[in-house]
Formats: sequence, C-alpha cells, structure tokens
Amino acid sequence: MAIAHHAIDYVEFTVTDMVAAQAFYSAAFGWTFENYGPGYAGIRRMGGGDGEMGGLSLGEKGDGGIGGPLVVLYSEDLEQSLARVRTAGGIIQKEIFEFPGGRRFEFADPSGNALAVWTKAR
Repeated sequence: MAIAHHAIDYVEFTVTDMVAAQAFYSAAFGWTFENYGPGYAGIRRMGGGDGEMGGLSLGEKGDGGIGGPLVVLYSEDLEQSLARVRTAGGIIQKEIFEFPGGRRFEFADPSGNALAVWTKAR
C-alpha cells in the first residue's frame, strides 16, 4: 500500500491507563494492539493491512499530550458507532449533528482525548 502525500499515516494518543484505553478502543471500534511494554502499544492497521495505524503512549495528565488534535474517524453506520462509544465508556461531547457533506458526533475517550466520528450525507 502506497502512502499518499500529506495523508495521516499514524496517530498517537497519550493515555493515562493503558489497560482501560485498549479495552475502550477494542470495544468501541474493534481495534487490536501490539504491546511493546507497559508504556506503549501499537494500533494494528484495520482490514488486514500490514503494520500499524497509530499507537497508545502511557503518560500523565499535564504531560501536554492529552487533549491534543481532534482525530476524526469515518463510520458507515454513525448511530451504531455512537452506541458502541457510549457502551465502551466514551463521554459524548456533542451528539450527532449535520455539517456540509455529512453528519458527526464528538466524544472523549477515558483518558480525555477528543475524537469525532463522521459519515457522509444521506
């Protein structure tokens, strides 16, 4: 798979609890992980691709990493994604809303990282 110029290739989240973070992302999105010790876990690429699409780095609130850029994920079923995030323990910051070209919701993971999930307009 070729890497596109200026495309997001890897996203790293600073988390305060590695076990809770992995449980959350596994339950909400089906992500799997490669653990490299107690302080770091790679997020395996989805769809059977080789390599990783990101990582979880253990840190403390106030390290500067928590609350970084908003990472936006795509969903083919936004309502199902919202339900899974809730069930996994995500904190919904903005319920589903429309924007030009689609709909999305925003949430915080158990470590306080801000994320959004969007889908195309119907």
